[in-house]
Amino acid sequence: MTENTQQSPRDGGPTNSSPTELPTQYAPAEVEGPLYERWVERGYFEADEKSDKPPYTIVIPPPNVTGSLHLGHAFEHTLIDALTRRKRMQGHETLWQPGMDHAGIATQNVVERELAKEGVSRHDLGREAFVERVWRWKAESGGQISGQMKRLGDGVAWSRERFTMDEGLSKAVQTIFKRLYDDELIYRAERIINWCPRCLTAISDIEVEYQDDEGELVSIRYGDAEGVERSDSHGGGGGRRAGASIVVATTRAETMLGDTAVAVHPDDERYRHLVGTEIELPLTGRRIPVVADEHVDPEFGTGAVKVTPAHDPNDFEIGRRHDLPNLAVLDERGVITAHGPFEGLDRFEARSAIVAALRAEGRIVAEKRPYTHSVGHCSRCKTTIEPRLSMQWWVKVGPLAKAAGDAVRDGKVDIHPKEMESRYFGWVDNLHDWCISRQLWWGHRIPVWYGPNGEVVCVGPDDEAPTGEGWTQDTDVLDTWFSSGLWPFSTLGWPEKTPSVEKFYPNSVLVTGYDILFFWVARMMMFGLYAMDGTPPFKTIALHGMVRDERGKKMSKSFGNAVNPLDWMDKYGSDAVRFTLARGANPGTDVPIGEDWVQGSRNFANKIWNATRFALMNGATVEGELPPAEQLSATDRWILSRLNTVVAEVDAYYDDYQFAKLSDTLFHFAWDEVFDWYVELSKTTFMAGGPAADASRRVLGEVLDVTLRLLHPVVPFVTETLWTALTGGESVVIADWPADSGFRDAAAEREIETVQQVVTEVRRFRSDQGLQPGQKVPARLDLAGTQLAAHEAAMRSLLRLQPAGEEFTATASLPVAGATVALDLSGAIDVEAERKRLSKDLAAAEKEKAQATAKLGNEAFLGKAPEHVVAKIRTRLETAEADIVRISAQLEALPTA
Repeated sequence: MTENTQQSPRDGGPTNSSPTELPTQYAPAEVEGPLYERWVERGYFEADEKSDKPPYTIVIPPPNVTGSLHLGHAFEHTLIDALTRRKRMQGHETLWQPGMDHAGIATQNVVERELAKEGVSRHDLGREAFVERVWRWKAESGGQISGQMKRLGDGVAWSRERFTMDEGLSKAVQTIFKRLYDDELIYRAERIINWCPRCLTAISDIEVEYQDDEGELVSIRYGDAEGVERSDSHGGGGGRRAGASIVVATTRAETMLGDTAVAVHPDDERYRHLVGTEIELPLTGRRIPVVADEHVDPEFGTGAVKVTPAHDPNDFEIGRRHDLPNLAVLDERGVITAHGPFEGLDRFEARSAIVAALRAEGRIVAEKRPYTHSVGHCSRCKTTIEPRLSMQWWVKVGPLAKAAGDAVRDGKVDIHPKEMESRYFGWVDNLHDWCISRQLWWGHRIPVWYGPNGEVVCVGPDDEAPTGEGWTQDTDVLDTWFSSGLWPFSTLGWPEKTPSVEKFYPNSVLVTGYDILFFWVARMMMFGLYAMDGTPPFKTIALHGMVRDERGKKMSKSFGNAVNPLDWMDKYGSDAVRFTLARGANPGTDVPIGEDWVQGSRNFANKIWNATRFALMNGATVEGELPPAEQLSATDRWILSRLNTVVAEVDAYYDDYQFAKLSDTLFHFAWDEVFDWYVELSKTTFMAGGPAADASRRVLGEVLDVTLRLLHPVVPFVTETLWTALTGGESVVIADWPADSGFRDAAAEREIETVQQVVTEVRRFRSDQGLQPGQKVPARLDLAGTQLAAHEAAMRSLLRLQPAGEEFTATASLPVAGATVALDLSGAIDVEAERKRLSKDLAAAEKEKAQATAKLGNEAFLGKAPEHVVAKIRTRLETAEADIVRISAQLEALPTA
């Protein structure tokens, strides 16, 4: 019927020891910490590469060493932990790989802020001393995240914890850099990059956050200031000509000092006569050419654009096509370097000063303020980024990105949910070369040496670095995502062919947010396929959404709605936080969460506790085999049939990463069917005693055993305490995952559904009549011709129905599901008061019906009212009609005077 639960203690299964007596209340704070320590001490979460069990591997998306776990981390970790706990119980050699990322820019910023408090900078310390200081900071502060992971219950292999700056991972970084370099997939070139004047480093495209800023749009006349009449809105091609001029519009007037051309479209008749000529660049004394380039949109603005190749990526490409000089006029801090009156001004100060100077010369044709446009900001410090021409190291991503796209197209890697594939392809199919060098001191230093005579030597981990006078190492470090892109295999010991690599690569699944699909996932795909002979780093990419507040708003400290998960864990317990997060986790969609929901999950944990405690007090057991079906009551067969159906459903949901559905299924099965129905229906059986009670105690033990095991991956702490108390087993962590035995009993399910229908209808009637839940009422049950006779005692107990005595008078009769329940309400309620209340409710319902009917019968109203308004009134009419039927039935059921 169900699987044999008689496992050995070594397998975490039940033993012959007596159940543990449970406290009257569940206290998470007293239970969770000691339980987790016990799990770790016993090595439950460790992974053995020598095991012959099938592997199941997941890496943790490594959190930054600078931070602490926020609610989004708790959400993601809950999902991963649920998957790995289930697979461990299913007999897999399970590795959940922990670790942290060195987070180059973020960590360097933190330590520099600490130094600033001491009145020193990193330059005062020097590179070597500064890096030592960062390592010291990491040692002192890096343990915070580990502690939070333990509080949450993360079942990670702590002995395998890795850090992206570990010696082994550094070797992996050097190895792949050298291979890519030798394969001409890494190169050094001068290109336009995203530059942060605050962090003083290049950042990649995906580290730029765009937001709408209020700036200005200024139209400037280049060339002869009096060249065209003011009525000539295009700035050329008409009106009185006193000399060559052209109008351009810009949001960054300060960069005009670095202009080396004006560009127009080759087919634009307005400017055809100017192409090939030179015009004056205001404020500089220089003359610049007018060039024709198809990149220019003649419909945008005046159809003419200023070209600043050293400070704009599009202009840089125009400059390359027309062999224009690259003139840099801003330094690394965004300060003007061009000789003249603006030299030394900050870029934003220069903008105002230059516009004022142009205005004084009569060069300003139009000004628009505020002008809202999209502006890039550094994702780390929020500073406005500056496009800047710079010599940097790049990865030629073309062939790598193609392989990453093909792996999904060819079915080697599944993206879940499938609709996210288009976002993935939209990125990898259009990747630009990746700038991987950063002007930082903290990180993996680029393994390239430069010689005194222009030599360039890339050094692998086993190579000797060049020595001698004039040899220097590149001062830049690698983008943090370069090392984290190796995470699925560098953490296993690659580039060595370690037993861990052989056993645990590729990963079974990657669970991560859709928001880092481009940052991290694509990098791992490219590097994994390249380094591991075409084997992708994981078989499935399961994407989840972002945690939001209960109103669907993004959580942020600046919004005042950010939540520290530890606060909720302290208040409600880790299980409650985990269950709330899992119950909201639909694939690829954002997760709203509020404290009320966590409180509800705490109530669920308490319900599990109280119900299991009741079961133990009433003799629930896992000892011995389950009785055969023919020796069980319909109630017992019903719950076992439902139990196996739920096992199958939960398995299917897990395999489809439907955490919300599996959690909801378990919630309703445990609370509604097991605790509210099966336990309540069985109470009379337990009280009666005998073989039937013994069978039900064994069934109840079986149901609780399986239900607790099903719940364990999501709510590990409370289930561990209860399962060991129930079974005497060592730990549910290493117990067998439940299997669907295939037992189904449709007849028993229909029979109990009928019982539920009767009980539900009578309860509703009692409530409608104003009876208190515990108030007892005499009743006669006519169950002839139904299968309900065996359940009469249980139904009477659930409904608080007393036997009908000699003075019984049926004042109300309820026909339900082929049975009749006659009630004697005389003396139970104030009949006249109840009649007045119901009559008042009936009059209100009839008035509502009349009003809705009148509106729906008004042709003028129907012709003008929107459809949703008409639909709302139809709904009101239907509700009123149903209320009239219900209230009328209640009035008829009242006792007569």
